[in-house]
Amino acid sequence: MTVKVLLASTHEQEEKIQELIQYMYCTIFPDYFTDDEIEQFDDMQVLHTSTRNFEYFGTLKEAFQVISSLQTVISIVESGAREEMYEEMFYHNAEILQGFGMFFPLSFDQFSEDSDCRHNLSIYSRAANQLLI
Repeated sequence: MTVKVLLASTHEQEEKIQELIQYMYCTIFPDYFTDDEIEQFDDMQVLHTSTRNFEYFGTLKEAFQVISSLQTVISIVESGAREEMYEEMFYHNAEILQGFGMFFPLSFDQFSEDSDCRHNLSIYSRAANQLLI
C-alpha cells in the first residue's frame, strides 16, 4: 500500500492568484483593450475563479503552477518581447491556466505595442493616488 500526502493550497496562495488576476484587469488589460472589451471579458468570466476552480488547483503544487503561469504571462506582456520563444511561452502558460479551468481566450498578438489604448484613461485602471475626504 502506497500512501501519497498532498498538501492543500494555502489561503495566501489563493489570495495571490486573485491579486494577479486583479493586476491583469487593472494594469495589463487597460493598456491593450477598451473599457467595453474589458467589461466583455468580465462578462465572459475571463480569468475568473470560483470555488470549483480552487478544487482544480487545490494542492500546493497546482496553485504554484497557476501563480507561475499568471506571473509569466504578465512578464511577457509587460516586457513587450515579440520573439517566437516568448510567444510559445505565452501560449504554453495560457494552456496551463485553461487546464486548471481558467478561461483565457486571448492571443499573444492582442498584446501588441501598437495598441491605441496605451494612454487612455480607463475605469478599470487603479487610481494613481487617493483623495481622502
